[in-house]
Amino acid sequence: MQSPGPDSDPPLLAAEERNPKWWRRRSTLLQAVILAAGVTVAAQSLSAAPGQDGEVVVDTTILAGGVVSTTPAPEPSIRLTTTTTRTTSTVATTTLARPATTSTSIPPTTTTAPPAAPPGQDPVATSVIDGDTIRVTIGGAAEDLRLIGINSPEGGECYSAEATARLIELVDGRGVVLVGDESDRDQYGRLLRYVYVGDLFVNEVMVREGFAIARRYPPDTAKAEVLEAAQELAEAEGAGLWAPDACGAPAAALLEIATIRYDAEGDDNTNLNDEWVEFENRGSRAVDLTGWTVKDESASHRYPFPTGYDLAAGATVRLHTGCGDDAATDLYWCNQGSAVWNNDGDTVFLLDPSGNVFRSRSYDP
Repeated sequence: MQSPGPDSDPPLLAAEERNPKWWRRRSTLLQAVILAAGVTVAAQSLSAAPGQDGEVVVDTTILAGGVVSTTPAPEPSIRLTTTTTRTTSTVATTTLARPATTSTSIPPTTTTAPPAAPPGQDPVATSVIDGDTIRVTIGGAAEDLRLIGINSPEGGECYSAEATARLIELVDGRGVVLVGDESDRDQYGRLLRYVYVGDLFVNEVMVREGFAIARRYPPDTAKAEVLEAAQELAEAEGAGLWAPDACGAPAAALLEIATIRYDAEGDDNTNLNDEWVEFENRGSRAVDLTGWTVKDESASHRYPFPTGYDLAAGATVRLHTGCGDDAATDLYWCNQGSAVWNNDGDTVFLLDPSGNVFRSRSYDP
């Protein structure tokens, strides 16, 4: 930094040290005024510095719906409109508890704004059942409601508790706007809706933060592309259940989902053993697959590998949907009544013994 020029006044509080003659030529009253101004500037500077005794400095990001995060997230390609404030206060700040893996950089919506609720209804989310199901009151009547287009982990599975907790934060006790698609209810009598809190599209947030996966449930697919785009971002960032260590230490193995035969000859539902997924061990040693699991996007299809089954180094194994006698190269799911892999698109998930998503592979014919 350059020194002050010859016509520059010295800084306050340093005048006497830098130019004694200049200081002594001022009257006593003017000296007092200059000193008082300098003390005021110094005091203001000290009070603004973070970490001083008796002060709490808080960086907060306030999200739509009143959720407060004290940890800013990295900038994504699309982001939530936020108001960032810096406050100095002696009063402690109350922060909603959130899982450490939660991403807060969520778009409030990537679609048009939700419509207003019909007069006299004003739906309210009264409780949360799990990560994709809530209970609402509409015009005084209680209803169970399934969020369209998403599927959260089932009870007891990796990230199930975290998904439920996040949905509670987003909707519990809040007024909601409900938007339908083609179907009014599912086979269990639950309402099927897209859910908004203010401008926040809750279905999308659950996927974007990695608390649920996007899944098409035809014919209710109006928001499918929005949800699938949210999942691509969550996977790329390793958010939520997509983190390698979401539910424990990841397994050390070089297993891959090599081939998916989702469309069997003829009727898939009657030719189950011609529908299969092939897994390959690309490592240099055998892998014990005890505790490993295969699943699809649904809530019901789960296959645990047989206890003590080893996949040799460089070997492959085909997991057939139908029944048969297990062997080193062929295993049998023995799923009853129907095929597992949808012909119009699905995802194969390979879960390690901790329940982490070790590998996933989607297909869309």
